Amino acid sequence: MAFERTKQKDWYQVLGAKPSDSPAELKRKYQKLALLYHPDKQEADVPAGEVEERVQRFIEIDQAWKILGNEETKKEYDLQQHEDNLTKEWPLHAQIYLRDMSWNEDKQLYTLSCRCGGNYSISKSETEDVSVVCCDTCSLVIEILQ
Repeated sequence: MAFERTKQKDWYQVLGAKPSDSPAELKRKYQKLALLYHPDKQEADVPAGEVEERVQRFIEIDQAWKILGNEETKKEYDLQQHEDNLTKEWPLHAQIYLRDMSWNEDKQLYTLSCRCGGNYSISKSETEDVSVVCCDTCSLVIEILQ
């Protein structure tokens, strides 16, 4: 599952959780919110507009759990969040198209020389999930464009 970089929801915030929470803690927070907002658990005298808001909130909670409750999708989401944070914290040195990087068949890596003399490296398998790469020598960062 690929995550879009623009205007992505913070799924941890939706569950009132933190990335450091254990799977059991995430599940507990999800279950508490799911019970609170589940359409079948709503009282009969709730105004129609509020019912729709609660249904939307339940859908959002369910989506957060689908991502954070699965080890693989949580790992991918966390990686994307980390990359987004890097681009906010560290200025991008450049945006580079993958096709403009050098391919090393022996190491199965795309590489690009950094101005410091170090290298930006990304394996072929990482190119689907990773879009920000740090230099192996300095703090410069590039964004890989597909």
